Amino acid sequence: MYKRKILVALTAFFLIAQSAHSQKTLSKDERMAWWREAKFGMFIHWGIYAQFAGVYKGHEQLRGGAEWIMNRSKIPVAEYQEMAKSFNPVKYDPDAWVKMAKDAGMKYLIITAKHHDGFALFNSKASKWDVTDATAYGKDLLKPLAAACKKYGIKLGFYYSQAQDWNNPGGSAARKVMREGWLNPDSAKVDAYTAANNGHWDPAQMTRTFDQYIDEVSVPQVKELMTNYGDIAVLWWDTPTNMTDQAALKLQAALKTQPHIITNDRLKRPNFPGDTKTPEQKIPSQAELDGMDWETCMTMNGTWGFRTSDQKWKSAETLIRNLCDIASKGGNYLLNVGPKPDGTFPQESIDRLKVIGDWMKVNSEAIYATKSSPLAPLSWGRCTRKETAKGTTLYFSVFNWPADGKLVVPGVKNKVLSATLLATKAKLKTALNGEDLSVILPAKAPDAIASVIKVEFEGTVAHQADTAPKKEMKSGALD
Repeated sequence: MYKRKILVALTAFFLIAQSAHSQKTLSKDERMAWWREAKFGMFIHWGIYAQFAGVYKGHEQLRGGAEWIMNRSKIPVAEYQEMAKSFNPVKYDPDAWVKMAKDAGMKYLIITAKHHDGFALFNSKASKWDVTDATAYGKDLLKPLAAACKKYGIKLGFYYSQAQDWNNPGGSAARKVMREGWLNPDSAKVDAYTAANNGHWDPAQMTRTFDQYIDEVSVPQVKELMTNYGDIAVLWWDTPTNMTDQAALKLQAALKTQPHIITNDRLKRPNFPGDTKTPEQKIPSQAELDGMDWETCMTMNGTWGFRTSDQKWKSAETLIRNLCDIASKGGNYLLNVGPKPDGTFPQESIDRLKVIGDWMKVNSEAIYATKSSPLAPLSWGRCTRKETAKGTTLYFSVFNWPADGKLVVPGVKNKVLSATLLATKAKLKTALNGEDLSVILPAKAPDAIASVIKVEFEGTVAHQADTAPKKEMKSGALD
């Protein structure tokens, strides 16, 4: 009996110790380690706005992403909620979604758990304006997505609009003028109303205060997201409209059950910088880099949410070269998909993810776990870097294959240990010509989009001086 008591006590001690260890405060570098290696993730914007697809009563939304249609077209709360009743994504297949992300070479996925329209894709006790209570579908959309992410080894993150909420009373609303929605004959009256009511256009939005909204909806929903879906890697805040430091502190406290979590810089500026900067729809210039972690979020076409009329699709070439460019500057690429109302991805997105995945199967070594280029900008492509026991490995993603068969790398004088074409594993010859390194290439590029040359050097490749005047990185929405 005595031995059994000792065994029980020891077991309890070790369980407590293990729990304490798992909850220990990690340094930023420890929390950011996986993210800095990942480089590439999928953003998903999905909600009731997908049903409108950029059109309200026959009028095309005139400005901004389709996910803003409720605000820009000034759709009444009751009318918007009526549309939700027919939301029934019967073709939703989270396993297929996550597999597509994995096959494309993406390492993490962030979905709009709640966008500015306040609609929750999960079962929330804090609001009936959610998928389980307000739609024909009636099932939590995030539970099976979390399971699929766990199955495929993809890190899961949630986008959450902490301040803007156009359906839950008390939520804030960024003021947009009527001409950004449709040519409403009552535009002057509507604009006067929104100017007088902090951007709101419907009295139903103002039956509670902002503080009540934070305490009764926003904070409780963040707690639900942090406790009901397993390990959450990222909380992606957005548009801190009317946010206060007090509200931001409450929301930060709601994350305490996920001590490893990474957050961005959109909770409340400037006092809550988070872990990552978030340039939107643009890749920072070399002059804007300041040593901080950053992630470019970008659409494949022109809108975040699904829109039938938007056919401005970026080519797979552009998307792959964007990834190379971003990695060469030390950032991450968060590439968006806007699913259709039935739960399927647009075919154009599927096609581009396939091409990116094919490229990554050959060349991902030049992206994952790399650091920014030590070299001045290259006219023919981009460079990423890894530090090794032998010295430095540089990966040259060549966009413009040299017609004379010589790839000239200016200002690198380190001894070359090896040079390889990733696609074929062929060994390449190199030569030093004064201050420049020349790599002798085959006549034809193995990949017209970007062919990668891996060159291992002895020692540390020196950082070349950046003469461009410094600028502040523009972080946040351009909308």
